[in-house]
Amino acid sequence: MAELSTLARPYAKAAFASGQGAGNLANWSELLSFAAQIADDSEGRRALAHPTLTSEQKAAWLNDLAGERAFDAGSQFIQVLADNGRLDLLAEIHDQFEELHRQLDSSAVARVESAQALTDAQQATLSEALTRHLNKQVSLEVSVNADLVGGVVIRADDLVIDGSVSGKLAKLAEQLKP
Repeated sequence: MAELSTLARPYAKAAFASGQGAGNLANWSELLSFAAQIADDSEGRRALAHPTLTSEQKAAWLNDLAGERAFDAGSQFIQVLADNGRLDLLAEIHDQFEELHRQLDSSAVARVESAQALTDAQQATLSEALTRHLNKQVSLEVSVNADLVGGVVIRADDLVIDGSVSGKLAKLAEQLKP
């Protein structure tokens, strides 16, 4: 996973710099989101990896699918990725692009796994606490993971808070080892 992140970083930074310089970060975000969805889809992945298609054909296909989302710099970016055999990085490029965008906006996304669904009030309280802690506006991506038994696991920026029962049991088991 770290390798994908490392390979995607210069592309994400280049796309972000282009979008920021042209004042069209929203267009870049929309194009990269769409392209990442296509590249992550099993049919899209198969088409983009097809050995008889040239890089020009792959880029043209992806840009055609993008339709109104496509714009000159974005289409050229897709072509560069295709030429360098990096279309498989689109999801990671999109993720890193969005992270750069959040940093610019002083915002963050916290991924919250809970053993059971959180109420709106619990989510609001958690978001406010994380906003104060991180000094950024925090939005939540909440998912339910019954394997946690109870509690929550929160991941935001470099912060990881494991308040789950399963996490506490794992720590206890580690401490009890001779």
